Amino acid sequence: MQDQYDVIVLGTGLTECILSGLLSVEGKKVLNLDRNDYYGGASASLKLSQLYANFKTGATPPESYGKDRDYSVDLIPKFAMASGEFVDILYHTDVTRYLEFRQVEGSFVFRDGKVSKVPSSNQEALLSPLMSLTEKNRAKGFFEFIQGYDFSNPATQQGIDLNTAPMSEVYAKFGLEAGSQDFIGHALALHLHDDYMSQPAKDTYERICLYMNSMARYGKSPYIYPMHGLGELPQGFARLSAIHGGVYMLNKPVDEIVYDGTGKFLGVKSEGEVAKAALVIGDASYFPDKAKKVGRVIRAICLLNHPIPGTGDADSVQIVIPQNQIGRNHDIYIAAVSSAHCVASAGHYIAIVSTIVSTDDAEAEIVPALALLGPILEKFVHIDDMYEPANDGTQDQVFVTKSYDATSHFESVCEDVKDVYKRITGQELAVEGKVQKMVDEE
Repeated sequence: MQDQYDVIVLGTGLTECILSGLLSVEGKKVLNLDRNDYYGGASASLKLSQLYANFKTGATPPESYGKDRDYSVDLIPKFAMASGEFVDILYHTDVTRYLEFRQVEGSFVFRDGKVSKVPSSNQEALLSPLMSLTEKNRAKGFFEFIQGYDFSNPATQQGIDLNTAPMSEVYAKFGLEAGSQDFIGHALALHLHDDYMSQPAKDTYERICLYMNSMARYGKSPYIYPMHGLGELPQGFARLSAIHGGVYMLNKPVDEIVYDGTGKFLGVKSEGEVAKAALVIGDASYFPDKAKKVGRVIRAICLLNHPIPGTGDADSVQIVIPQNQIGRNHDIYIAAVSSAHCVASAGHYIAIVSTIVSTDDAEAEIVPALALLGPILEKFVHIDDMYEPANDGTQDQVFVTKSYDATSHFESVCEDVKDVYKRITGQELAVEGKVQKMVDEE
């Protein structure tokens, strides 16, 4: 370990492994250390026995739940948008050769007290109970406007400049009611809160286009999910890094972060050895003095022996519960997968409920979502603090990654990857085309 590296990465969470893989591909000499004896960190996938060991000390899973090896339960629920930036990164790095994906069967939204499918075709839209016939006509005009909008052609803009006009103005232009605004802003654009209403509409326009393009790619839903769970993703990027010369060491304690006399990063001390590098990347748990707490997120991992009611017996779904539908300040997300994805034994489903915590009674905040799941065999709840870097890292060369948020998609993870990458390299992350393979890969 005592060597000079270009980059040291602490932790093998998804964000850290993506950055490790990208920098290794670019020729950087990378050392990746993790205090755990498994890949994934906070974004790991666990066997059922490991889940019990972590959350129900002394208890063991009943035999009726099936074989332990059949389970791969995510700690952090995330789906990938089929046309999103995360898929672009997978394609660019060719990590897809290590992974197999399956489409998520349905995208749903909670409105007016019930779960309804987000339409994936014109026929479904006509039959959908989400809107009245009159409202559907207004929504049709809105979506035709979005699809036809050209920033360089005023004739397509109907007098609205999306670069400056707030989203509330766009909704008002088409007379969309509050429930439809919730549906569009939270189930399609996937905004975390309603601040977007007063911000320039371009971001929401791009988010809606991403959703629609992802939906068009495969039909049914815009999401895909890796077989055997999300824990496969960090390992895929770790393999990529290793092929390009990256060094990975698990079960390696980090005893000290070493700085020079000016406070600039110098190296990492572990078990009496010091590895040196020009910079270090890591999650907030390795740098508690360089991160700030920005909130808390609750996640409830629920084991079911049935599909979620009202979803047409789908083997996998995302359900968004917009904040205004249940009088909260944050949306609640439900991500459900099943034995069809090789993450549970036959006939079993894993549904994970997550949201940003707003009160002192976090579990009470997710009751409306738990009520949608039907009978729950077992529930594992964890509440985690969320952290962001306290500074940009350019002075001390310590680049702290953000904690994973409550959303059930990867777009916020990609934003963090791009942000850290730019702060390190000074360049925007370009993911066009595939990287050139190493000779020994052919």
